[in-house]
Order: sequence, then C-alpha cells, then structure tokens
Amino acid sequence: MKKLLFLLLSTSAFAQNPDPSKITLVLHGGAGTITRQNMTPEKEKAYREALNRALQTGYDVLKKGGTSLDAVEATIHVMEDSPLFNAGKGAVFTHEGKNELDAAVMDGKTLKAGAVAGVTTVRNPISAARAVMEKSEHVMMIGKGAETFAKEKGLTIVDPSYFYTENRWQGLQKALKEEKVKLDHSEEKPAKPTKAPKNASSRAEELIFSEGKKFGTVGCVALDQYGNLAAGTSTGGMTNKRYGRVGDAPIIGAGTYADNETCAVSATGHGEYFIRSVVAYDIAALMRYKGLSVEEAAKEVVNKKLVERGGEGGVIALDAKGNFSMPFNSEGMYRGFITADGKKTVEIYKD
Repeated sequence: MKKLLFLLLSTSAFAQNPDPSKITLVLHGGAGTITRQNMTPEKEKAYREALNRALQTGYDVLKKGGTSLDAVEATIHVMEDSPLFNAGKGAVFTHEGKNELDAAVMDGKTLKAGAVAGVTTVRNPISAARAVMEKSEHVMMIGKGAETFAKEKGLTIVDPSYFYTENRWQGLQKALKEEKVKLDHSEEKPAKPTKAPKNASSRAEELIFSEGKKFGTVGCVALDQYGNLAAGTSTGGMTNKRYGRVGDAPIIGAGTYADNETCAVSATGHGEYFIRSVVAYDIAALMRYKGLSVEEAAKEVVNKKLVERGGEGGVIALDAKGNFSMPFNSEGMYRGFITADGKKTVEIYKD
C-alpha cells in the first residue's frame, strides 16, 4: 500500500511539474478574400497591431504560469473588444439588423467544453462560454437563457447598441441590396432595417474594410507550461444571416476542439461546411487513428476534404508538443503565433 501511494504521489508530482519551454499560443482573426490588392498600409498596420497585442496578452498569461484556458480567454478578449474583427464589438449584423454572437471553449485536459449561441448583450461571449463549462452542468446555452446565465455569473452585460459599428452596418445594407436584386424574380422581400442604432463611429471603425467574402471569426489555441491544451472561438456569424442561424464556432468538434492526446483546434470559414465535415474533430481523429502529425492532419482536412466539398476557410491547430499548423484554402487568413521565447509572428496573405 505504501509503495502504491508513493507511486501515485510521484506520478502526480511529475504530471504537474511545470516546463516554461513548452508554452505556445496560436491565433486567427478570420479568413476570406484578404489580398494585398485590397489592403492599404494603414489597414494592414491596424490589423497587425491588433494581432500582436492579442498574442502578447496571451503570452503574458502563460509566462506568468497561467493556464492555457486563461490564455485563450484573455487573447480572445482583445479581439472581441476590437472593431476590426467579426466578434464582440466588431460583429456583423443579421438580416433583422441585430448582432448575434456565438462562442465556445474547450479544455484539452478534461475534455470539458462550454458554448453560447445567439447572445446579444454579453460583452465577451468567450467568457460566457467558459462560465457554461465551469459553472453549469451543461455544454451549450443559447439566446436569452445564456444571457440570463451570464448575468447571474457576474459577466459584463451591455446594451446591444455597444456592438454597432458603421462599417458592419453598411455591410448589411449592401448585402440586403444585392439580395433584393437576386430575389426580384420572386415574391420574397428582405426586411430592410430602417434606422441605424445611434452610436458614433470611431477612427478604429473606419479602418475596418470589406473586400468580398471575409469570415472574421476569431480563435486561439494554447499550450501551457503544465502540458495542457485549450481552444476557443468567438464570432458574430455571417452578414445577413437568418433568424436562429448558428455556425460552426460554438459547435464542439466542428469549429472548436481540444484534447491533450491529439490537438487543439479553432476554425474560421463558411460554418455550414465546417459543421458537416466536423472539421476540428476530424483533424484530431486523423492524428489519433492514423498517426498523422498535426500539420499533416490539418492540411488533409482544410486543403483536401473541405475543398472537395466546396468549403472555404482555415484552422489553427496545436499539439501537446508545441507543433502547430495554420492552413487555409481562402485567399488570406489573419493569423499569428508566439513561442516560449516570446518571439511573435503575424501573417495575413497566402504568400
């Protein structure tokens, strides 16, 4: 009995022995038709600064001994609070002129997960997703129920007008106009919102640009010094989406997944395709059952399987040894990583 107790204590101590050289954090800020031709130096600078700030925020958490979950949440907060991304403050508008937000988080150590969908008053949906995971017996909450839960747990609640940005509003008007032209042959009439919410646009908002299809979902995967992985994803969905539509971001196994035995994944793209292909879990499954590396598995799913099915977008994937991959099949993807030595890299274009 004493020998067994000694072995258990020794194993436990070994498992919790921190190794700062392990820490790695990878993020994305959306994929789509992001090209040099449509990018001004000012716009590119704004995005690079925001991505670098998010990377540094997550790294600081990891460096101080914080968990991968802490780092993922902190990193995504930065992007949710920036009008440059389609999450939180910069969320796109639905067909009815609302901002409906989705988010999910998963702990690779325990396989616990939490998600929220269709929330309109929670400032940082990623925190609501984590609260669902840690403070409830559920995995997903939606709409008013999720908002009530978030308020009860002390999260920051805001008026829906907080999420308004002029460029996103104009993006909806453009989508509605294009839709009307396409639907002129039918009796279906898009319900155009008549008034924009009252909210002064800022200089930062003016830097947001629209250049065709752009999936601005944000996400982060991290490895902490204790060897644990975590993944998180947050999004405003798709411009002009219909009532009740939910994409892949809050669906565990589709847009978000984490398992210490394989990898942590966060996706961005056309959600319907990512849901049908169970993209995040498929990457993990290829690693587990076929023995592929994280890079081989991610590229197999994004550059082959998704392409064959007509899906567009990308992922970030990270394994428990610090190896990672950031493949995408669109023209560009906002992405970056930071390693244990604190060196940051931010990339936008395909080459």
